[in-house]
Amino acid sequence: MSKIVRLALNGGKPVRARKNFLVFGAPPIGEEEIAGVTDSLRRRWIGTGPKVAAFEAAFAAYKTSGGEVPHAVAVNSCTAALHLSILSLGIGPGDEVITTPMTFCATANAILHAGATPVLADVDPVTFNIDPAQVVKKITKKTKAILPVHFAGRACEMGALSRIARSAGSAGSARLKIIEDCAHAIETEWLGPRGMVKAGTSGDAGCFSFYATKNVTTGEGGLVLTPHAAVADRIKRLALHGMSKDAWKRYSDSGYVHYDVVELGYKYNMTDLQAAIGLPQLRRVEANWKRRRAIWARYQEAFADLPVTLPAEPGNDERHAYHLYTPLIRKDAPVPGRTAAQKRDFVLTALTAEGIGAGVHYRALVDHPYYRKTLGWKRADCPVAADIGDRTLSLPLSPALSDKDVEDVITAFRKVLGQSS
Repeated sequence: MSKIVRLALNGGKPVRARKNFLVFGAPPIGEEEIAGVTDSLRRRWIGTGPKVAAFEAAFAAYKTSGGEVPHAVAVNSCTAALHLSILSLGIGPGDEVITTPMTFCATANAILHAGATPVLADVDPVTFNIDPAQVVKKITKKTKAILPVHFAGRACEMGALSRIARSAGSAGSARLKIIEDCAHAIETEWLGPRGMVKAGTSGDAGCFSFYATKNVTTGEGGLVLTPHAAVADRIKRLALHGMSKDAWKRYSDSGYVHYDVVELGYKYNMTDLQAAIGLPQLRRVEANWKRRRAIWARYQEAFADLPVTLPAEPGNDERHAYHLYTPLIRKDAPVPGRTAAQKRDFVLTALTAEGIGAGVHYRALVDHPYYRKTLGWKRADCPVAADIGDRTLSLPLSPALSDKDVEDVITAFRKVLGQSS
């Protein structure tokens, strides 16, 4: 046993002597998902087929805003969704895309894979979302798009970002494109001029993730929503090798259809096995959202006296997706460590020793060696994000958690921070 783990245990036993480690982000998988996958296996349609089409239609219907159903294209990851959206909106080498440093590396990588350059704008210290005032400072003649991330499920200031995109166009160049990274934001909404707006429907493309830890999962998977039919058509084409017809249409009972390769594409399509998991997940999305909201509220109550900065409560004019619960460890927290990052890392190790899985969302992109070396990014470029990245951690928030699991998380977190009760 390492010294850090011995310190974490403080000579005691893990919380309530849990028999099983509480895995962070374990998804709620039920009999419907199992039956759906089994059905696909029995039908022997395991590639892209009718269930993918049904999932696209169901997701588009769920995200309908203002009576108009957006175009939906399912792919194999949110990374693929971002990459194809950027390409299909005509963004490539020589172009710049402004995005946030508080995000998973996929956001920046998708921009780079398209041949464009990611430019970071610092974040708001309360919401952790990209700061519109910082976006304005980063716009150049090369800027072609803004790529906001609705962090943890809380909406970015999309009204301000939309105005910035339009004003850039009024200055003599084309309006900036807006590509929403909605990996955390399936249920997210905000109040717009004509009522509530659903995340992923206010810009040129909205990109969603159905990874194992997401609010709706297909194991791996993603999807693009767009109001532009031509963009949707190109994304669908690029997702399957640049072919003019997809596999379902080629082999359906309507008869074989020859395909043409009309441009260089990728292998990014979603399969029916994935969609078979996602369809029942989508049917339970609201019930699962209510469960996560209840867990969030319990944490807010239980941790109010701890040496942490709690996540900001959502306002009355927005709907938080409650994807992540991300307290910040205060710099004066009574745990070992010289720096803020060391204190946070001690808490992570201590929670593991207590049988509780936790995560980090995220270390700021400016801290990763690859980007520092290839793009010259420095912590001084985004000081707010760098500080958050040193002190943040994520506690379990899955709707699969039992009430006992939630209380175990609370007991362990309080114990680690020296506030046993």
